[in-house]
Amino acid sequence: MGFFDKIKAGLTKTRDALSNTLGSVFTGFTEIDDDFYDELEESLILADLGVETSTKATERLRKAIREQHIKTTEEAKEALKEILVEMLNVGETELNLSTKPSVILVIGVNGVGKTTTIGKIAKQQVEAGKKVLLVAGDTFRAAAADQLEIWSERSGAAIVRQHEGADPASVVFDGIQSAKAKDVDVIIIDTAGRLHNKQNLMNELNKISRIVNRELPDAAREVLLVLDGTTGQNGLIQAKQFKEIAGVTAMAVTKLDGTAKGGIVIAVSDALQIPVKFVGVGEQADDLMPFVAKDFVDALL
Repeated sequence: MGFFDKIKAGLTKTRDALSNTLGSVFTGFTEIDDDFYDELEESLILADLGVETSTKATERLRKAIREQHIKTTEEAKEALKEILVEMLNVGETELNLSTKPSVILVIGVNGVGKTTTIGKIAKQQVEAGKKVLLVAGDTFRAAAADQLEIWSERSGAAIVRQHEGADPASVVFDGIQSAKAKDVDVIIIDTAGRLHNKQNLMNELNKISRIVNRELPDAAREVLLVLDGTTGQNGLIQAKQFKEIAGVTAMAVTKLDGTAKGGIVIAVSDALQIPVKFVGVGEQADDLMPFVAKDFVDALL
């Protein structure tokens, strides 16, 4: 099953919700008037694009319709697709793993599928012939390192972990030394999803970043934020906070097979100008798909 088919299958709920709303906008209107635009904007908001992104998309569509002398709603739909693809194209969609080793620092709140996402990326990299090391930097949650260990076995990646409650920065330091000794290609670091407050989280991530900077100053680095697609606009709030705290460079949106509101992918890309690099549409290791904007929008509409 290719990306398009998987996304299409994974986005069934989203697509059904959209075809009931967006679909009826394009089929229910014979002419493009103010009512058409109002209805369209409302449908986009319901699909979780958020007020800001929905307004922007609608305004850009108005402009395109005017400039291209579009007369039919079918042509308007094609123009909207192009606009949404543009909103998603905000950067390189492949991970930057250009150095040996490269570092992927994975962040996000608990419960979004962070550890599973790490496991799936590790499996993909191992299958691509890379030597991968997982670093269990989430030492606050008892099961986090155990869960990561299971994924290390499944994926064929090595793992560095310490006891529960250990200092995450020291685990990261050990991980980097181990990676250097074993000639590892990709280091994937798990981090705590929830500390007592934002300041604690910021301090922890800063400490980890400082160690990576000091020990691997020239390494390519991605700060990958994992978001749960079912949380909708809450996900956007989380993303804004993490961007502020951790300088996010890439996003993975999980659980898109479980939501009727896949528009959140467009909302976060547009609001933060950070590319979505993976979308999760199921439980299997290959259900974490590299992101293709055009296929995503085609599957959505």
